[in-house]
Amino acid sequence: MSSEDTTSNDCRVVLALSSIGWHFKVTVIETDLTASWIRGLQRKRGFAVNTDTFIEKLFPLLITGDRPAARTFVAEAITSGWTAEEISENGFWPVLDAINTLYRSDQMTSVAHHYATRLLRSLVDQVQAGYTQQSSNNKNILLFCGPSEADDLAAQIVADLCEADGWSVKFGGGGVPADEILAETNECKPDALCMFSSAPCDAPHIRNIIDTIKSIGASPNTQIAVGGGLFNRVEGLAEEIGADLWASSPAELKTKLTTESERRATEDQRTVGKNIRTRKAA
Repeated sequence: MSSEDTTSNDCRVVLALSSIGWHFKVTVIETDLTASWIRGLQRKRGFAVNTDTFIEKLFPLLITGDRPAARTFVAEAITSGWTAEEISENGFWPVLDAINTLYRSDQMTSVAHHYATRLLRSLVDQVQAGYTQQSSNNKNILLFCGPSEADDLAAQIVADLCEADGWSVKFGGGGVPADEILAETNECKPDALCMFSSAPCDAPHIRNIIDTIKSIGASPNTQIAVGGGLFNRVEGLAEEIGADLWASSPAELKTKLTTESERRATEDQRTVGKNIRTRKAA
């Protein structure tokens, strides 16, 4: 496999892969533009300096698939004073967002993306055991997501954090047909239904689920929340497809589910697909 050099205004990642017997040597060269891109993302989100350091150190370990070093690094972060929840919310979440952005922009190879997402999932499982379990809030939530590995991982982070926060959680992941999501919502009558996605092609399916739930009154008291890269990139999309809540991070979602539990989408909020629905009614 030959080295591939991909360049953009934001960053350049060079991944050289060569086989030596049964082993593979992976070298990642990050330019100043790469580091600048990551720091810019962190500043935009208001992360502290120690979080910047965590992300910059973990990122190369993930994309090179260095499992022992990544596990050791995360364990050291916990012993140095980070809580398990802080690592997931302020470390893993922005790292996953950066990985997805680079891959979607063709600035990361498939092998680096696969290394990163698979290793990050094992780290998420590693720290989840250390979450502090809060008392039950007597509320339940269903979580589903898009079919990609990244979507599933993002939704898992949210599911684990919500469960630790006192929610009764059912996490279905990706690839669940819309009619089964509707049937499960109708049967369970959850306090909240949350759907995550990073791909534009998922938006019509989420919109149809929202429309159906609201039109047939399957679970009238269920609050519908959405999140993920798709809704972060397209401002106003979540509101336009009729979601009751939307959030750009697990911490924001948990806060809104608690403080805005009575919020529901209004009819004039919904704009996407409205003309189609009107024609059908006619």
